[in-house]
Amino acid sequence: MKLKNLVSQRFKENPSDAQIASHALMVRGGYMKYVGNGIFSEYPILRRITSKIEKIIREEMNAIDGQEVLFPVVMPADLWEESGRYNSIGRELVRFEDRNRSKHVLGMTHEEAAVQLVREYASSYQQYPFMIYQIQRKFRDEARPRAGMIRVREFTMKDAYSFHTSQEDLEDYYQKCYDAYNRIFKRAGIPEVVTVKSDSGMMGGSVSHEYMLLTAAGEDTIVLCKECDYRSNMEAAENTVINENAGEMEELACVETPECKTIEAVCEFLHKDILASCKAVVYQKNMDDAYVVAFVRGDYEVNETKLRNLVGEEIHPADITEDAPIVAGYIGPYGISDKVTYYVDLSLKGINSLVAGANKEGYHYTGLNLERDLDKVEYVDIAKVQEGGICPCCGKPSLAISRGIEVGNIFQLGTKYTRSMKMQYMDKDNKLQYPIMGCYGIGVGRLAASICEAKHDDYGPIWPITIAPWEVHLCCMRPDNEDVRKVADGLYEDLQKQGVEVIYDDRTSVRAGEMFADADLIGAPIRVVVSPRNLKNNVVEVTTRDKSVKESVALDQALEFITGLKKQMIEAIEN
Repeated sequence: MKLKNLVSQRFKENPSDAQIASHALMVRGGYMKYVGNGIFSEYPILRRITSKIEKIIREEMNAIDGQEVLFPVVMPADLWEESGRYNSIGRELVRFEDRNRSKHVLGMTHEEAAVQLVREYASSYQQYPFMIYQIQRKFRDEARPRAGMIRVREFTMKDAYSFHTSQEDLEDYYQKCYDAYNRIFKRAGIPEVVTVKSDSGMMGGSVSHEYMLLTAAGEDTIVLCKECDYRSNMEAAENTVINENAGEMEELACVETPECKTIEAVCEFLHKDILASCKAVVYQKNMDDAYVVAFVRGDYEVNETKLRNLVGEEIHPADITEDAPIVAGYIGPYGISDKVTYYVDLSLKGINSLVAGANKEGYHYTGLNLERDLDKVEYVDIAKVQEGGICPCCGKPSLAISRGIEVGNIFQLGTKYTRSMKMQYMDKDNKLQYPIMGCYGIGVGRLAASICEAKHDDYGPIWPITIAPWEVHLCCMRPDNEDVRKVADGLYEDLQKQGVEVIYDDRTSVRAGEMFADADLIGAPIRVVVSPRNLKNNVVEVTTRDKSVKESVALDQALEFITGLKKQMIEAIEN
């Protein structure tokens, strides 16, 4: 491919809306073009990268007996009504009517389509287990698209669905997918991806893992133990709290706290430690706007995912009106209205004397002891883990908080979809059973952007050779010089004959600085420069994008050197 014929544009300046490096570099480098909020077109450079990622994914899915299928983007609503998700999923799911007033949805995930495809086929236990997968465009009406390809509304995703007749068989296959994913990320050049325990969310199921690329630009919060292998997404991280300094028992007293509507203001006014305070965070159920109150220790934050799972339905931050059964800023568990559902976090357990709202305008309680003063108290885990918290695995105060980008996920779905959609098979005893499912996803465009985020410098991406748009970037300096042109053209032809993917820059209208800047933005792992100065010494200059190699190579050895370097770089990734 000659660079002068490449359909794309490159820019000197970062786009004004770019928040992270991968977004800026992929726009500047002519990888993608903004179409609408969270929607991009892919130029040939990015398409070459994503095609290579898809090839790796296909090879690894096929290696574990996956069978590729293709589901529709548009599905009739009745499929989603069967599963119960048509009404349970919020506005992320795009619903519409066709010209016949029939209800449809745009696929944001395809569990329903997978079950619909095989529920008549897989009627006997002898047809199990099996896995089907697709690589398909999807649409999710994301509320806050950001960071280029990291969080978008329209995206390409590989999603796979396995079907089993026993939990043991699912677990065996789950491990195969777990290992296959590790191979995919290693082959894509990011072996540093880690797996973390995660919340299943709208997907359902009891066991799930996310594959996280740790980076400061990530939008997910990851909890890691410095002493053992415990890793979890913040949403699913277990919070262990031991209140060693429980304080002295005090009598319950209702005291005036004028204009003190935050726990910080209350503790300052009463000269109390925030570690002995009970903070109220209020939500409402989406279905009926009923109030839900989460009580946590004053220095903790509520983990909304944990709370949502306890409530059993979607919730949103509360709008506390004048006729509400609670008083904003003065809410506490003692004497709270029976019209309110409340939960008490484990972080409050064992504290002898708490400061808490008195459910009365301008007043708080001091000396509140939950076990003594409440009829019944049940502690639950609804708080976010803190830096330095106690690891639920090894028991040491060694938890660290990091950031990461989710590049893949796997779920053990159980019978959530097969049962609701009435998919059954006849077992060997001639009894009807519901198949057990697993689900396995990788976002292709997000993975490409994540790799760029992890592997770049100030000048552009540093693509691993296994997914790079081209393996070699050949720069012909002074193409108007007949000798330079002849050597560069010959090397271009010879490399292609050897199966090397080459982007050839023989433009006559650009200077060396612009030529090298474009090469940096394209990010091919090997750069070869043919110039008058090099030819005086009968050599070409070979460098790697990561600056680890810089050699002047004799002309008669250049082809062998470049192909050997390519082989070494591939082996370093895949072995």
